[in-house]
Amino acid sequence: MITQATAQTDPTESARQAMLLLQEAAKALDGADGAGDRVAALTQTVQAYEAGLAALREGLRQARVREAAIDGVFRAENERLAQLLGVLQAIESSPEPHLLLHPEGPVGTARTGMILSDVTPALNAEAGRLRAALQEVAVLRALQESAVVTLEQGLTGVQQARTELSQAMSNRTDLPKRITTDPEAMENLIATADTLESFASGLMSATVEDTSVSIANPDFTEAQGTLELPVLGRIIRRMDEADAAGVRRPGWVIATRPLTLVTLPWPATIRYLGPLLDYGQVAIVEPGEDYLLVFAGLGQLFGEVGEVLPKGAPIGLMGGAAPTDPQAFLISNDTAGGAEANQTLYLELRKDGEPVDPADWFAVSGE
Repeated sequence: MITQATAQTDPTESARQAMLLLQEAAKALDGADGAGDRVAALTQTVQAYEAGLAALREGLRQARVREAAIDGVFRAENERLAQLLGVLQAIESSPEPHLLLHPEGPVGTARTGMILSDVTPALNAEAGRLRAALQEVAVLRALQESAVVTLEQGLTGVQQARTELSQAMSNRTDLPKRITTDPEAMENLIATADTLESFASGLMSATVEDTSVSIANPDFTEAQGTLELPVLGRIIRRMDEADAAGVRRPGWVIATRPLTLVTLPWPATIRYLGPLLDYGQVAIVEPGEDYLLVFAGLGQLFGEVGEVLPKGAPIGLMGGAAPTDPQAFLISNDTAGGAEANQTLYLELRKDGEPVDPADWFAVSGE
C-alpha cells in the first residue's frame, strides 16, 4: 500500500515529485483496463492518486511557507535598505570636492574611503541575494500555477478510478466464500443490538454455515505490530481517549478526506456489511480465528458477506463529496486536520469479543 511521505525537502522538488506520481497514476489507470486482476490494478491506481494528491498538497504547502518567509525577509529589510540607499544617493549627489573633505581632516577622509570600499562588496552581495530570492519566489509562484492544472487532472483521474473500481467490485464473481449467514438471524441480531460491542459479540457467537472452502490464510497473530493503516489519514483519537463530549471508545478515530479508499490490512473474511446503529456504514471482517476487525463510518461498501479478501483489497470508500474547486483543495490545510479532512473512520480490533489496543497491532509512527 502506498503511504504518504512528508520528508522535509526542497518545496519545489517535493511538488515536482508529486506531479510525477500523478502522471504515473494516470498511466496505471490506462493500463488497468487490460490487467489480469482489474480490481487489484484499480486499487493500486486509486492509492497512487491519493498519495500523489497528498504529496502535491504537501509540496505546495512547503512552497507557500517558503514564499511567506521570503516575503517576511523583504519586509524586514525594506526600511534598512531604503535608508542605506538614501545615504548613497546623498553621497552621489554631493559635489566631488566636498567628498574629499572631512571634519577630522585627512585621516577621517581616509577612514571614510576605507569604510565605503568595505560597504560596496557587501551591498553587491546583498543585491545578489535579493535577486536570488526574487527568482525563487517567481519559481514558486509558477510552480503553484502549473500545479493547479496537474491537480485538476489528478482529481478527475482519481474520481474515474474510484468509479471504475466500484464497478469492477460489483462485477467480480471469482472471490471464494468461506461462510454463509442466516439472513433472518442477522436481522434479529441487528434489531436487538444496542451497542457495537453487543453486535460484535453476537456476531462472534452467531451460527454460520461452512461452505467447506479450504482457504490457506497466514496466521493473524504473526501480523502483530506490522499492520498498515487501512486509509490515508491521521489518527486523531486513540483507544479510550475522550472526545469533546467526553465519550471514550475502545478503538481509533482516523481523520481522512472524502471518498478516500479503505483497504484491508490483512487477508480476512467479510462477516458483516451494512448500516449499524449510529455508526453509518460498517464493515466487520474476520482476519483470524476469534478476531474481528471493525471499520465504521464508511460511505460505500464493497464485497459480500462470506467472501475472503486478500490483504490490500478494497472494503469501501469514505463518505462525503469530491472537491469541485482545485484552488480550494490546495488552500485547505494539510493532512487530516483541516476542513477537507472532514471524514472519520472508526477502527476497532476485538479478540474473543473483547477490544484490544490497535497500537499493539498497527505500525504507526508517532504523531
